[in-house]
Amino acid sequence: MKTITTMENKAILLNSRPVGKPTLSDFKFSTEAVPEITEGEILLKTKFVSVDPYLRGRMSDAESYVQPFELQKVISSGVIAEVVASKLASYKVGDFVSGLLEWKTYQTSKGEHLLKIDETLAPLSAYMGVLGMTGLTAYFGLTEIGAPKKGETIVVSGAAGAVGSIVGQIGKIIGCRVVGIAGSDEKVELLKSKFGFDAGINYNTTKDMTQAIATACPDGVDVYFDNVGGKISDSVHANINRFGRVIVCGAISSYNETSAQTGPRVEHFLIKKSVLMQGFIVGNYAEKFPKGMAQLSQWLKEGKLTYAETIVDGFDAIPQAFIHLFDGKNNGKMIVRV
Repeated sequence: MKTITTMENKAILLNSRPVGKPTLSDFKFSTEAVPEITEGEILLKTKFVSVDPYLRGRMSDAESYVQPFELQKVISSGVIAEVVASKLASYKVGDFVSGLLEWKTYQTSKGEHLLKIDETLAPLSAYMGVLGMTGLTAYFGLTEIGAPKKGETIVVSGAAGAVGSIVGQIGKIIGCRVVGIAGSDEKVELLKSKFGFDAGINYNTTKDMTQAIATACPDGVDVYFDNVGGKISDSVHANINRFGRVIVCGAISSYNETSAQTGPRVEHFLIKKSVLMQGFIVGNYAEKFPKGMAQLSQWLKEGKLTYAETIVDGFDAIPQAFIHLFDGKNNGKMIVRV
């Protein structure tokens, strides 16, 4: 039987910067020896890897809120790993941790910026989604910026995705009418049957989105949680109420565009309706993470929150799983199980 230190350690690098939609050729696999740990280090074995739309932005050499990935260097994202060797007193073999880690099967860490997680409280994969950055993004974006009140109407785009599905459920817990926009009849049905949305709209089969939103939201839209941008958002903006709030979380509709998009200008409706429109990243609320985790955990325990996962097996499947995000092939959180 091979020891850990003689086993193969796989890694995935950014081979080239994508032009438009990423392809498999933009990634490169490499192998190396499993590293030895020194005093004050732990050896981590990857168990789950999170693939998220925001990673597309980091693959471009453009200024953003986080540094772009370097070519021919290992990509990183949210990872859940098991401690398989330790020379660090605060971690023992068998501990599970989550953190921003590299796409490697094994890697060392000094234990900084890692969060210990308890698999007895929830499945490990849940800490990639509802109890991880996904859940926190939904919670803080909706409650801090959207500030919904009981009886208001919330519209969520990308509603069957990891963040959107949680946003809708939190909206229902608060007592709002929640309408979700998704890309298939199957996803629309999932929104209503699994996540408790009041109504859903399939943007791929709807000819007049502005009218469809008006029909689904007879009292107008008070809060819009925007995960996609583009023409869908233009149609929601046309239905926004006075003093409405627009939460800009993502813009996946434009992530693979090779030229700047143009469209309706937002200034008119912002002024006319006294609308708040604010973008955010979840890191803005880092100091409040314990509060958010506690609330999400309580709702999950009480059965008020549920979640969907699309789990793909195999380390080698990580690039394709990421690409599938742009084809809408995920229900809920897209996760790779190693």
